[in-house]
Amino acid sequence: MTMTVIKPTEGRSVSFRGLGARFLIGGEQTGGRFSLVEHPIAPRALAAPMHVHEYEDEYSFALEGRVGVRIGDEERIVGPGELVFKPRGIPHAFWNAGDEPARLLELISPAGFEEYFAEIAPLLPPNVEEPRNAELAAVMARYGLAMDFDSIPDLVERHGLRAG
Repeated sequence: MTMTVIKPTEGRSVSFRGLGARFLIGGEQTGGRFSLVEHPIAPRALAAPMHVHEYEDEYSFALEGRVGVRIGDEERIVGPGELVFKPRGIPHAFWNAGDEPARLLELISPAGFEEYFAEIAPLLPPNVEEPRNAELAAVMARYGLAMDFDSIPDLVERHGLRAG
């Protein structure tokens, strides 16, 4: 086995609608047990509306900024050094609650869902003029992701966010 070191400027990255994904460790390196993704989130950006994962749990560790999280009916603002567990099967959303950039380190278990971000990036602005909704729906279905787009207006209004 060889040592893996990923420098701060390395790693494949994608971005769309105020959310980025930098791929640090994928399932191919962990035998499918977990993946690790860094999420930069633009100020006041809704990173993801309410949604449910069928197959994986997510653990979000705040590196910088203030991140709002809703899990089920509970909401919190977390800051650097705090960890949030987002279990599969439970609706959740997250956003940058501040006027400065925020960053999360997200552990996804089991691995596989990290590639969702790479697949949807070319289907969303600013990478295309208009979202490719039919293709997005197919990607979400393949990853067992149910997205509640009706939650966007409420989250945006209550938290002073930009929806992308």
